[in-house]
Amino acid sequence: MIKVLKLKPLIAVDPEDRWRRIFPMSFVFCINIVLGNVSLRYIPVSFMQTIKSFTPATTVFLQWLVWRKYFDLRIWFSLVPIVGGILLTSVTELSFNMFGFCAALFGCLATSTKTILAESLLHGYKFDSINTVYYMAPFATMILAIPAMLLEGNGVLEWLHTHQSVCSSLIIIFSSGVMAFCLNFSIFYVIHSTTAVTFNVAGNLKVAVAVLVSWLIFRNPISGLNAVGCAITLVGCTFYGYVRHMLSQQPPGTPQTPRTPRNLIELLPLVNDKIDDKV
Repeated sequence: MIKVLKLKPLIAVDPEDRWRRIFPMSFVFCINIVLGNVSLRYIPVSFMQTIKSFTPATTVFLQWLVWRKYFDLRIWFSLVPIVGGILLTSVTELSFNMFGFCAALFGCLATSTKTILAESLLHGYKFDSINTVYYMAPFATMILAIPAMLLEGNGVLEWLHTHQSVCSSLIIIFSSGVMAFCLNFSIFYVIHSTTAVTFNVAGNLKVAVAVLVSWLIFRNPISGLNAVGCAITLVGCTFYGYVRHMLSQQPPGTPQTPRTPRNLIELLPLVNDKIDDKV
């Protein structure tokens, strides 16, 4: 996309900034992927996707607790249906597993941390989704390669020797990586082509479709209250996106607008303050 098709220009980043800013994001990104895969071993896809909707709440809470960022009261109130829906879904989940639930919940925390790091650590670089993947992917590969060889190397070799045809499985694995990249590319395209509210609604529609497809394929049991809890969570996420969009449209000096002390959001100074050289 960058080197061959040249759809986006490459944003130059100082080598020191790559390790100080992008490497921490890549590390948290890997933790998020591992926790997501672990949770899927113990809980259904529908339940995991519903828990993922908890991410806006964990993001706001972490920004308030760690980064001391202040939020409008309407933001806090909009989180009530999200939290309530998650609690109702968890209590009524027929395939509930505490270990899988905790893995998915900590995955939400990892996702929120990655989002916050992207906002604070990359301050000064006008990054887009494709350039972010361009710099994060090598670090993520390096971080996961050694644990993968140590923990799963023997299992992979055994799998290669015992299966008569591994071509179909390799196609599935490769296709998963291609779709993951297409997801990042589509996020970049949708955000720049529509509004934040549209993007938020589309994300909630994805959760609803994932829940439905999960039930159709795996036939995991879903109770009536469980479906109600999932619906409340989706409505809460949509309302949260609407509130954030309305607050973002307010002038900077308007009271009740979320505000962050300047010295707290800029956690790490740039190696080179000449922004024009990096864009």
